Amino acid sequence: MYSHKLLKPDGRQLTLYGRHPIAENIAATSPSNEPVQANPHLRWHPLRGEWVAYASHRQGRTFMPPPEYNPLAPTSNPEFPTELPQGKYDVAVFDNRFPSMTVVAQNPPDCIVDTLPANGACEVVVFTQDAQASLSSLELEHLDLLLQVWGDRTRELGANPQIQYVLPFENKGVEVGVTLHHPHGQIYAYPFIPPVPAKMLERQRWYYREHQQGLLADLIQQEIADKQRIIYQDENAIAFVPVCARYPYEVWIAPIQPVSSFIELTPEQRWGLAKALKTVTLKYDGLWNRPFPYLMAWFQAPTDALSHPEAHLHAELYPPYRTKEKLKYLAGTELAAGMFANDALPEEKAKELQAVAVNIEMPTLV
Repeated sequence: MYSHKLLKPDGRQLTLYGRHPIAENIAATSPSNEPVQANPHLRWHPLRGEWVAYASHRQGRTFMPPPEYNPLAPTSNPEFPTELPQGKYDVAVFDNRFPSMTVVAQNPPDCIVDTLPANGACEVVVFTQDAQASLSSLELEHLDLLLQVWGDRTRELGANPQIQYVLPFENKGVEVGVTLHHPHGQIYAYPFIPPVPAKMLERQRWYYREHQQGLLADLIQQEIADKQRIIYQDENAIAFVPVCARYPYEVWIAPIQPVSSFIELTPEQRWGLAKALKTVTLKYDGLWNRPFPYLMAWFQAPTDALSHPEAHLHAELYPPYRTKEKLKYLAGTELAAGMFANDALPEEKAKELQAVAVNIEMPTLV
C-alpha cells in the first residue's frame, strides 16, 4: 500500500492511497477555500445513559447536487471545485466538511444536562475515482487495499488519546439516506465507546471470561457446522446470514480466526474478507438485478491501548428490504422498545442469496 498526505486549501487533511506509487505533484482541492467552522458538542441523555451529538452547522451540507456537479469526483473545471484532486490513486480519505465531531471542539454550552465538546473525528472514504462503480464492481485487489486503508485510519485516528472507538461504515442507496452517489463511506472516531459496540463488547467480555474463547468465534463455528446460512466461506473468512438476523437479508462478514481490529489482519485474512465482501455485494445486486441498498458497519476493538482478546472484527450489513416490492423500515417495536421483529426466517433469505450465482474473480461492470 502506498499513501500520500496533502492539505486541502481550507485546512482539512487529505490522504491518498494506491496500489502503486502516488505522484508527489498532486495538488489538493476543495469545494471551498474557507476554513471549516465547526464546534459540535455532546449532551447527556439521562434516561438512556448515553451521549447525543449536536452539530447545527450540518444544516448547510451538500444535498443532492445537480448532475453536472459531483463534489466527490475529480475535475479540472474551475467552476466546479471538488474534494478529489486529479491524479493516479485508488482511494481517498479526507476530513468531512460538515463533521458531527472534531478534535478541536471546545466550550460546550451550559445546559440543564451535562455537556462536553464533541472531540472526535469524521472522515469521508472515497472508494474509487470511478463515479459509476460500487464495492461489488471493484477488483479484489482494490477491496484488499480498502481493508488496508481502514486499518491505517484505525491506527492513525486511534493514536489520538481523545479517540476511544473507530467505526468505518457505508450507507449505500437513497433508500438509506445517501445524497451523494459516488461510491464512498465514512469513518466516525468517537471520544467514547458508542452504545451498540459497547453492549457487544460487554457480552463478548462476559463470554470470554466464562469460556476462555470468543463469542463470535464460537457462533461462527456453529454456523459452519449448521451449514444452512453460509453465503461465502474459505479457510480465512466467512459471510453468513446470522441465525439471529434482525433484518431480512442481513449478512455478517468476519475472519474465521478472531482478530480484534483491522490492524491485526494477516494478508491471507484480508484477502479472504475482500472475497467475502465482493461475493455478498454481488449477490445483493444480483438478487433483483438492481443496485441493492444497505448499511454496512465494521465493529472492532476500542482504541484505548488495552488488550481486547474478546473482540472479533466483523462487518454487519443491514439492507432495508422486506420484500421486492416493500421497504423494511424500523417500526414502533424496534424504535421504541428496541426489540426487532423479522417477518422472514434467516434460513429463507439465506437460500435466496445462496441461489444467486456470482463470479468474484472477473471485473464487474455497473
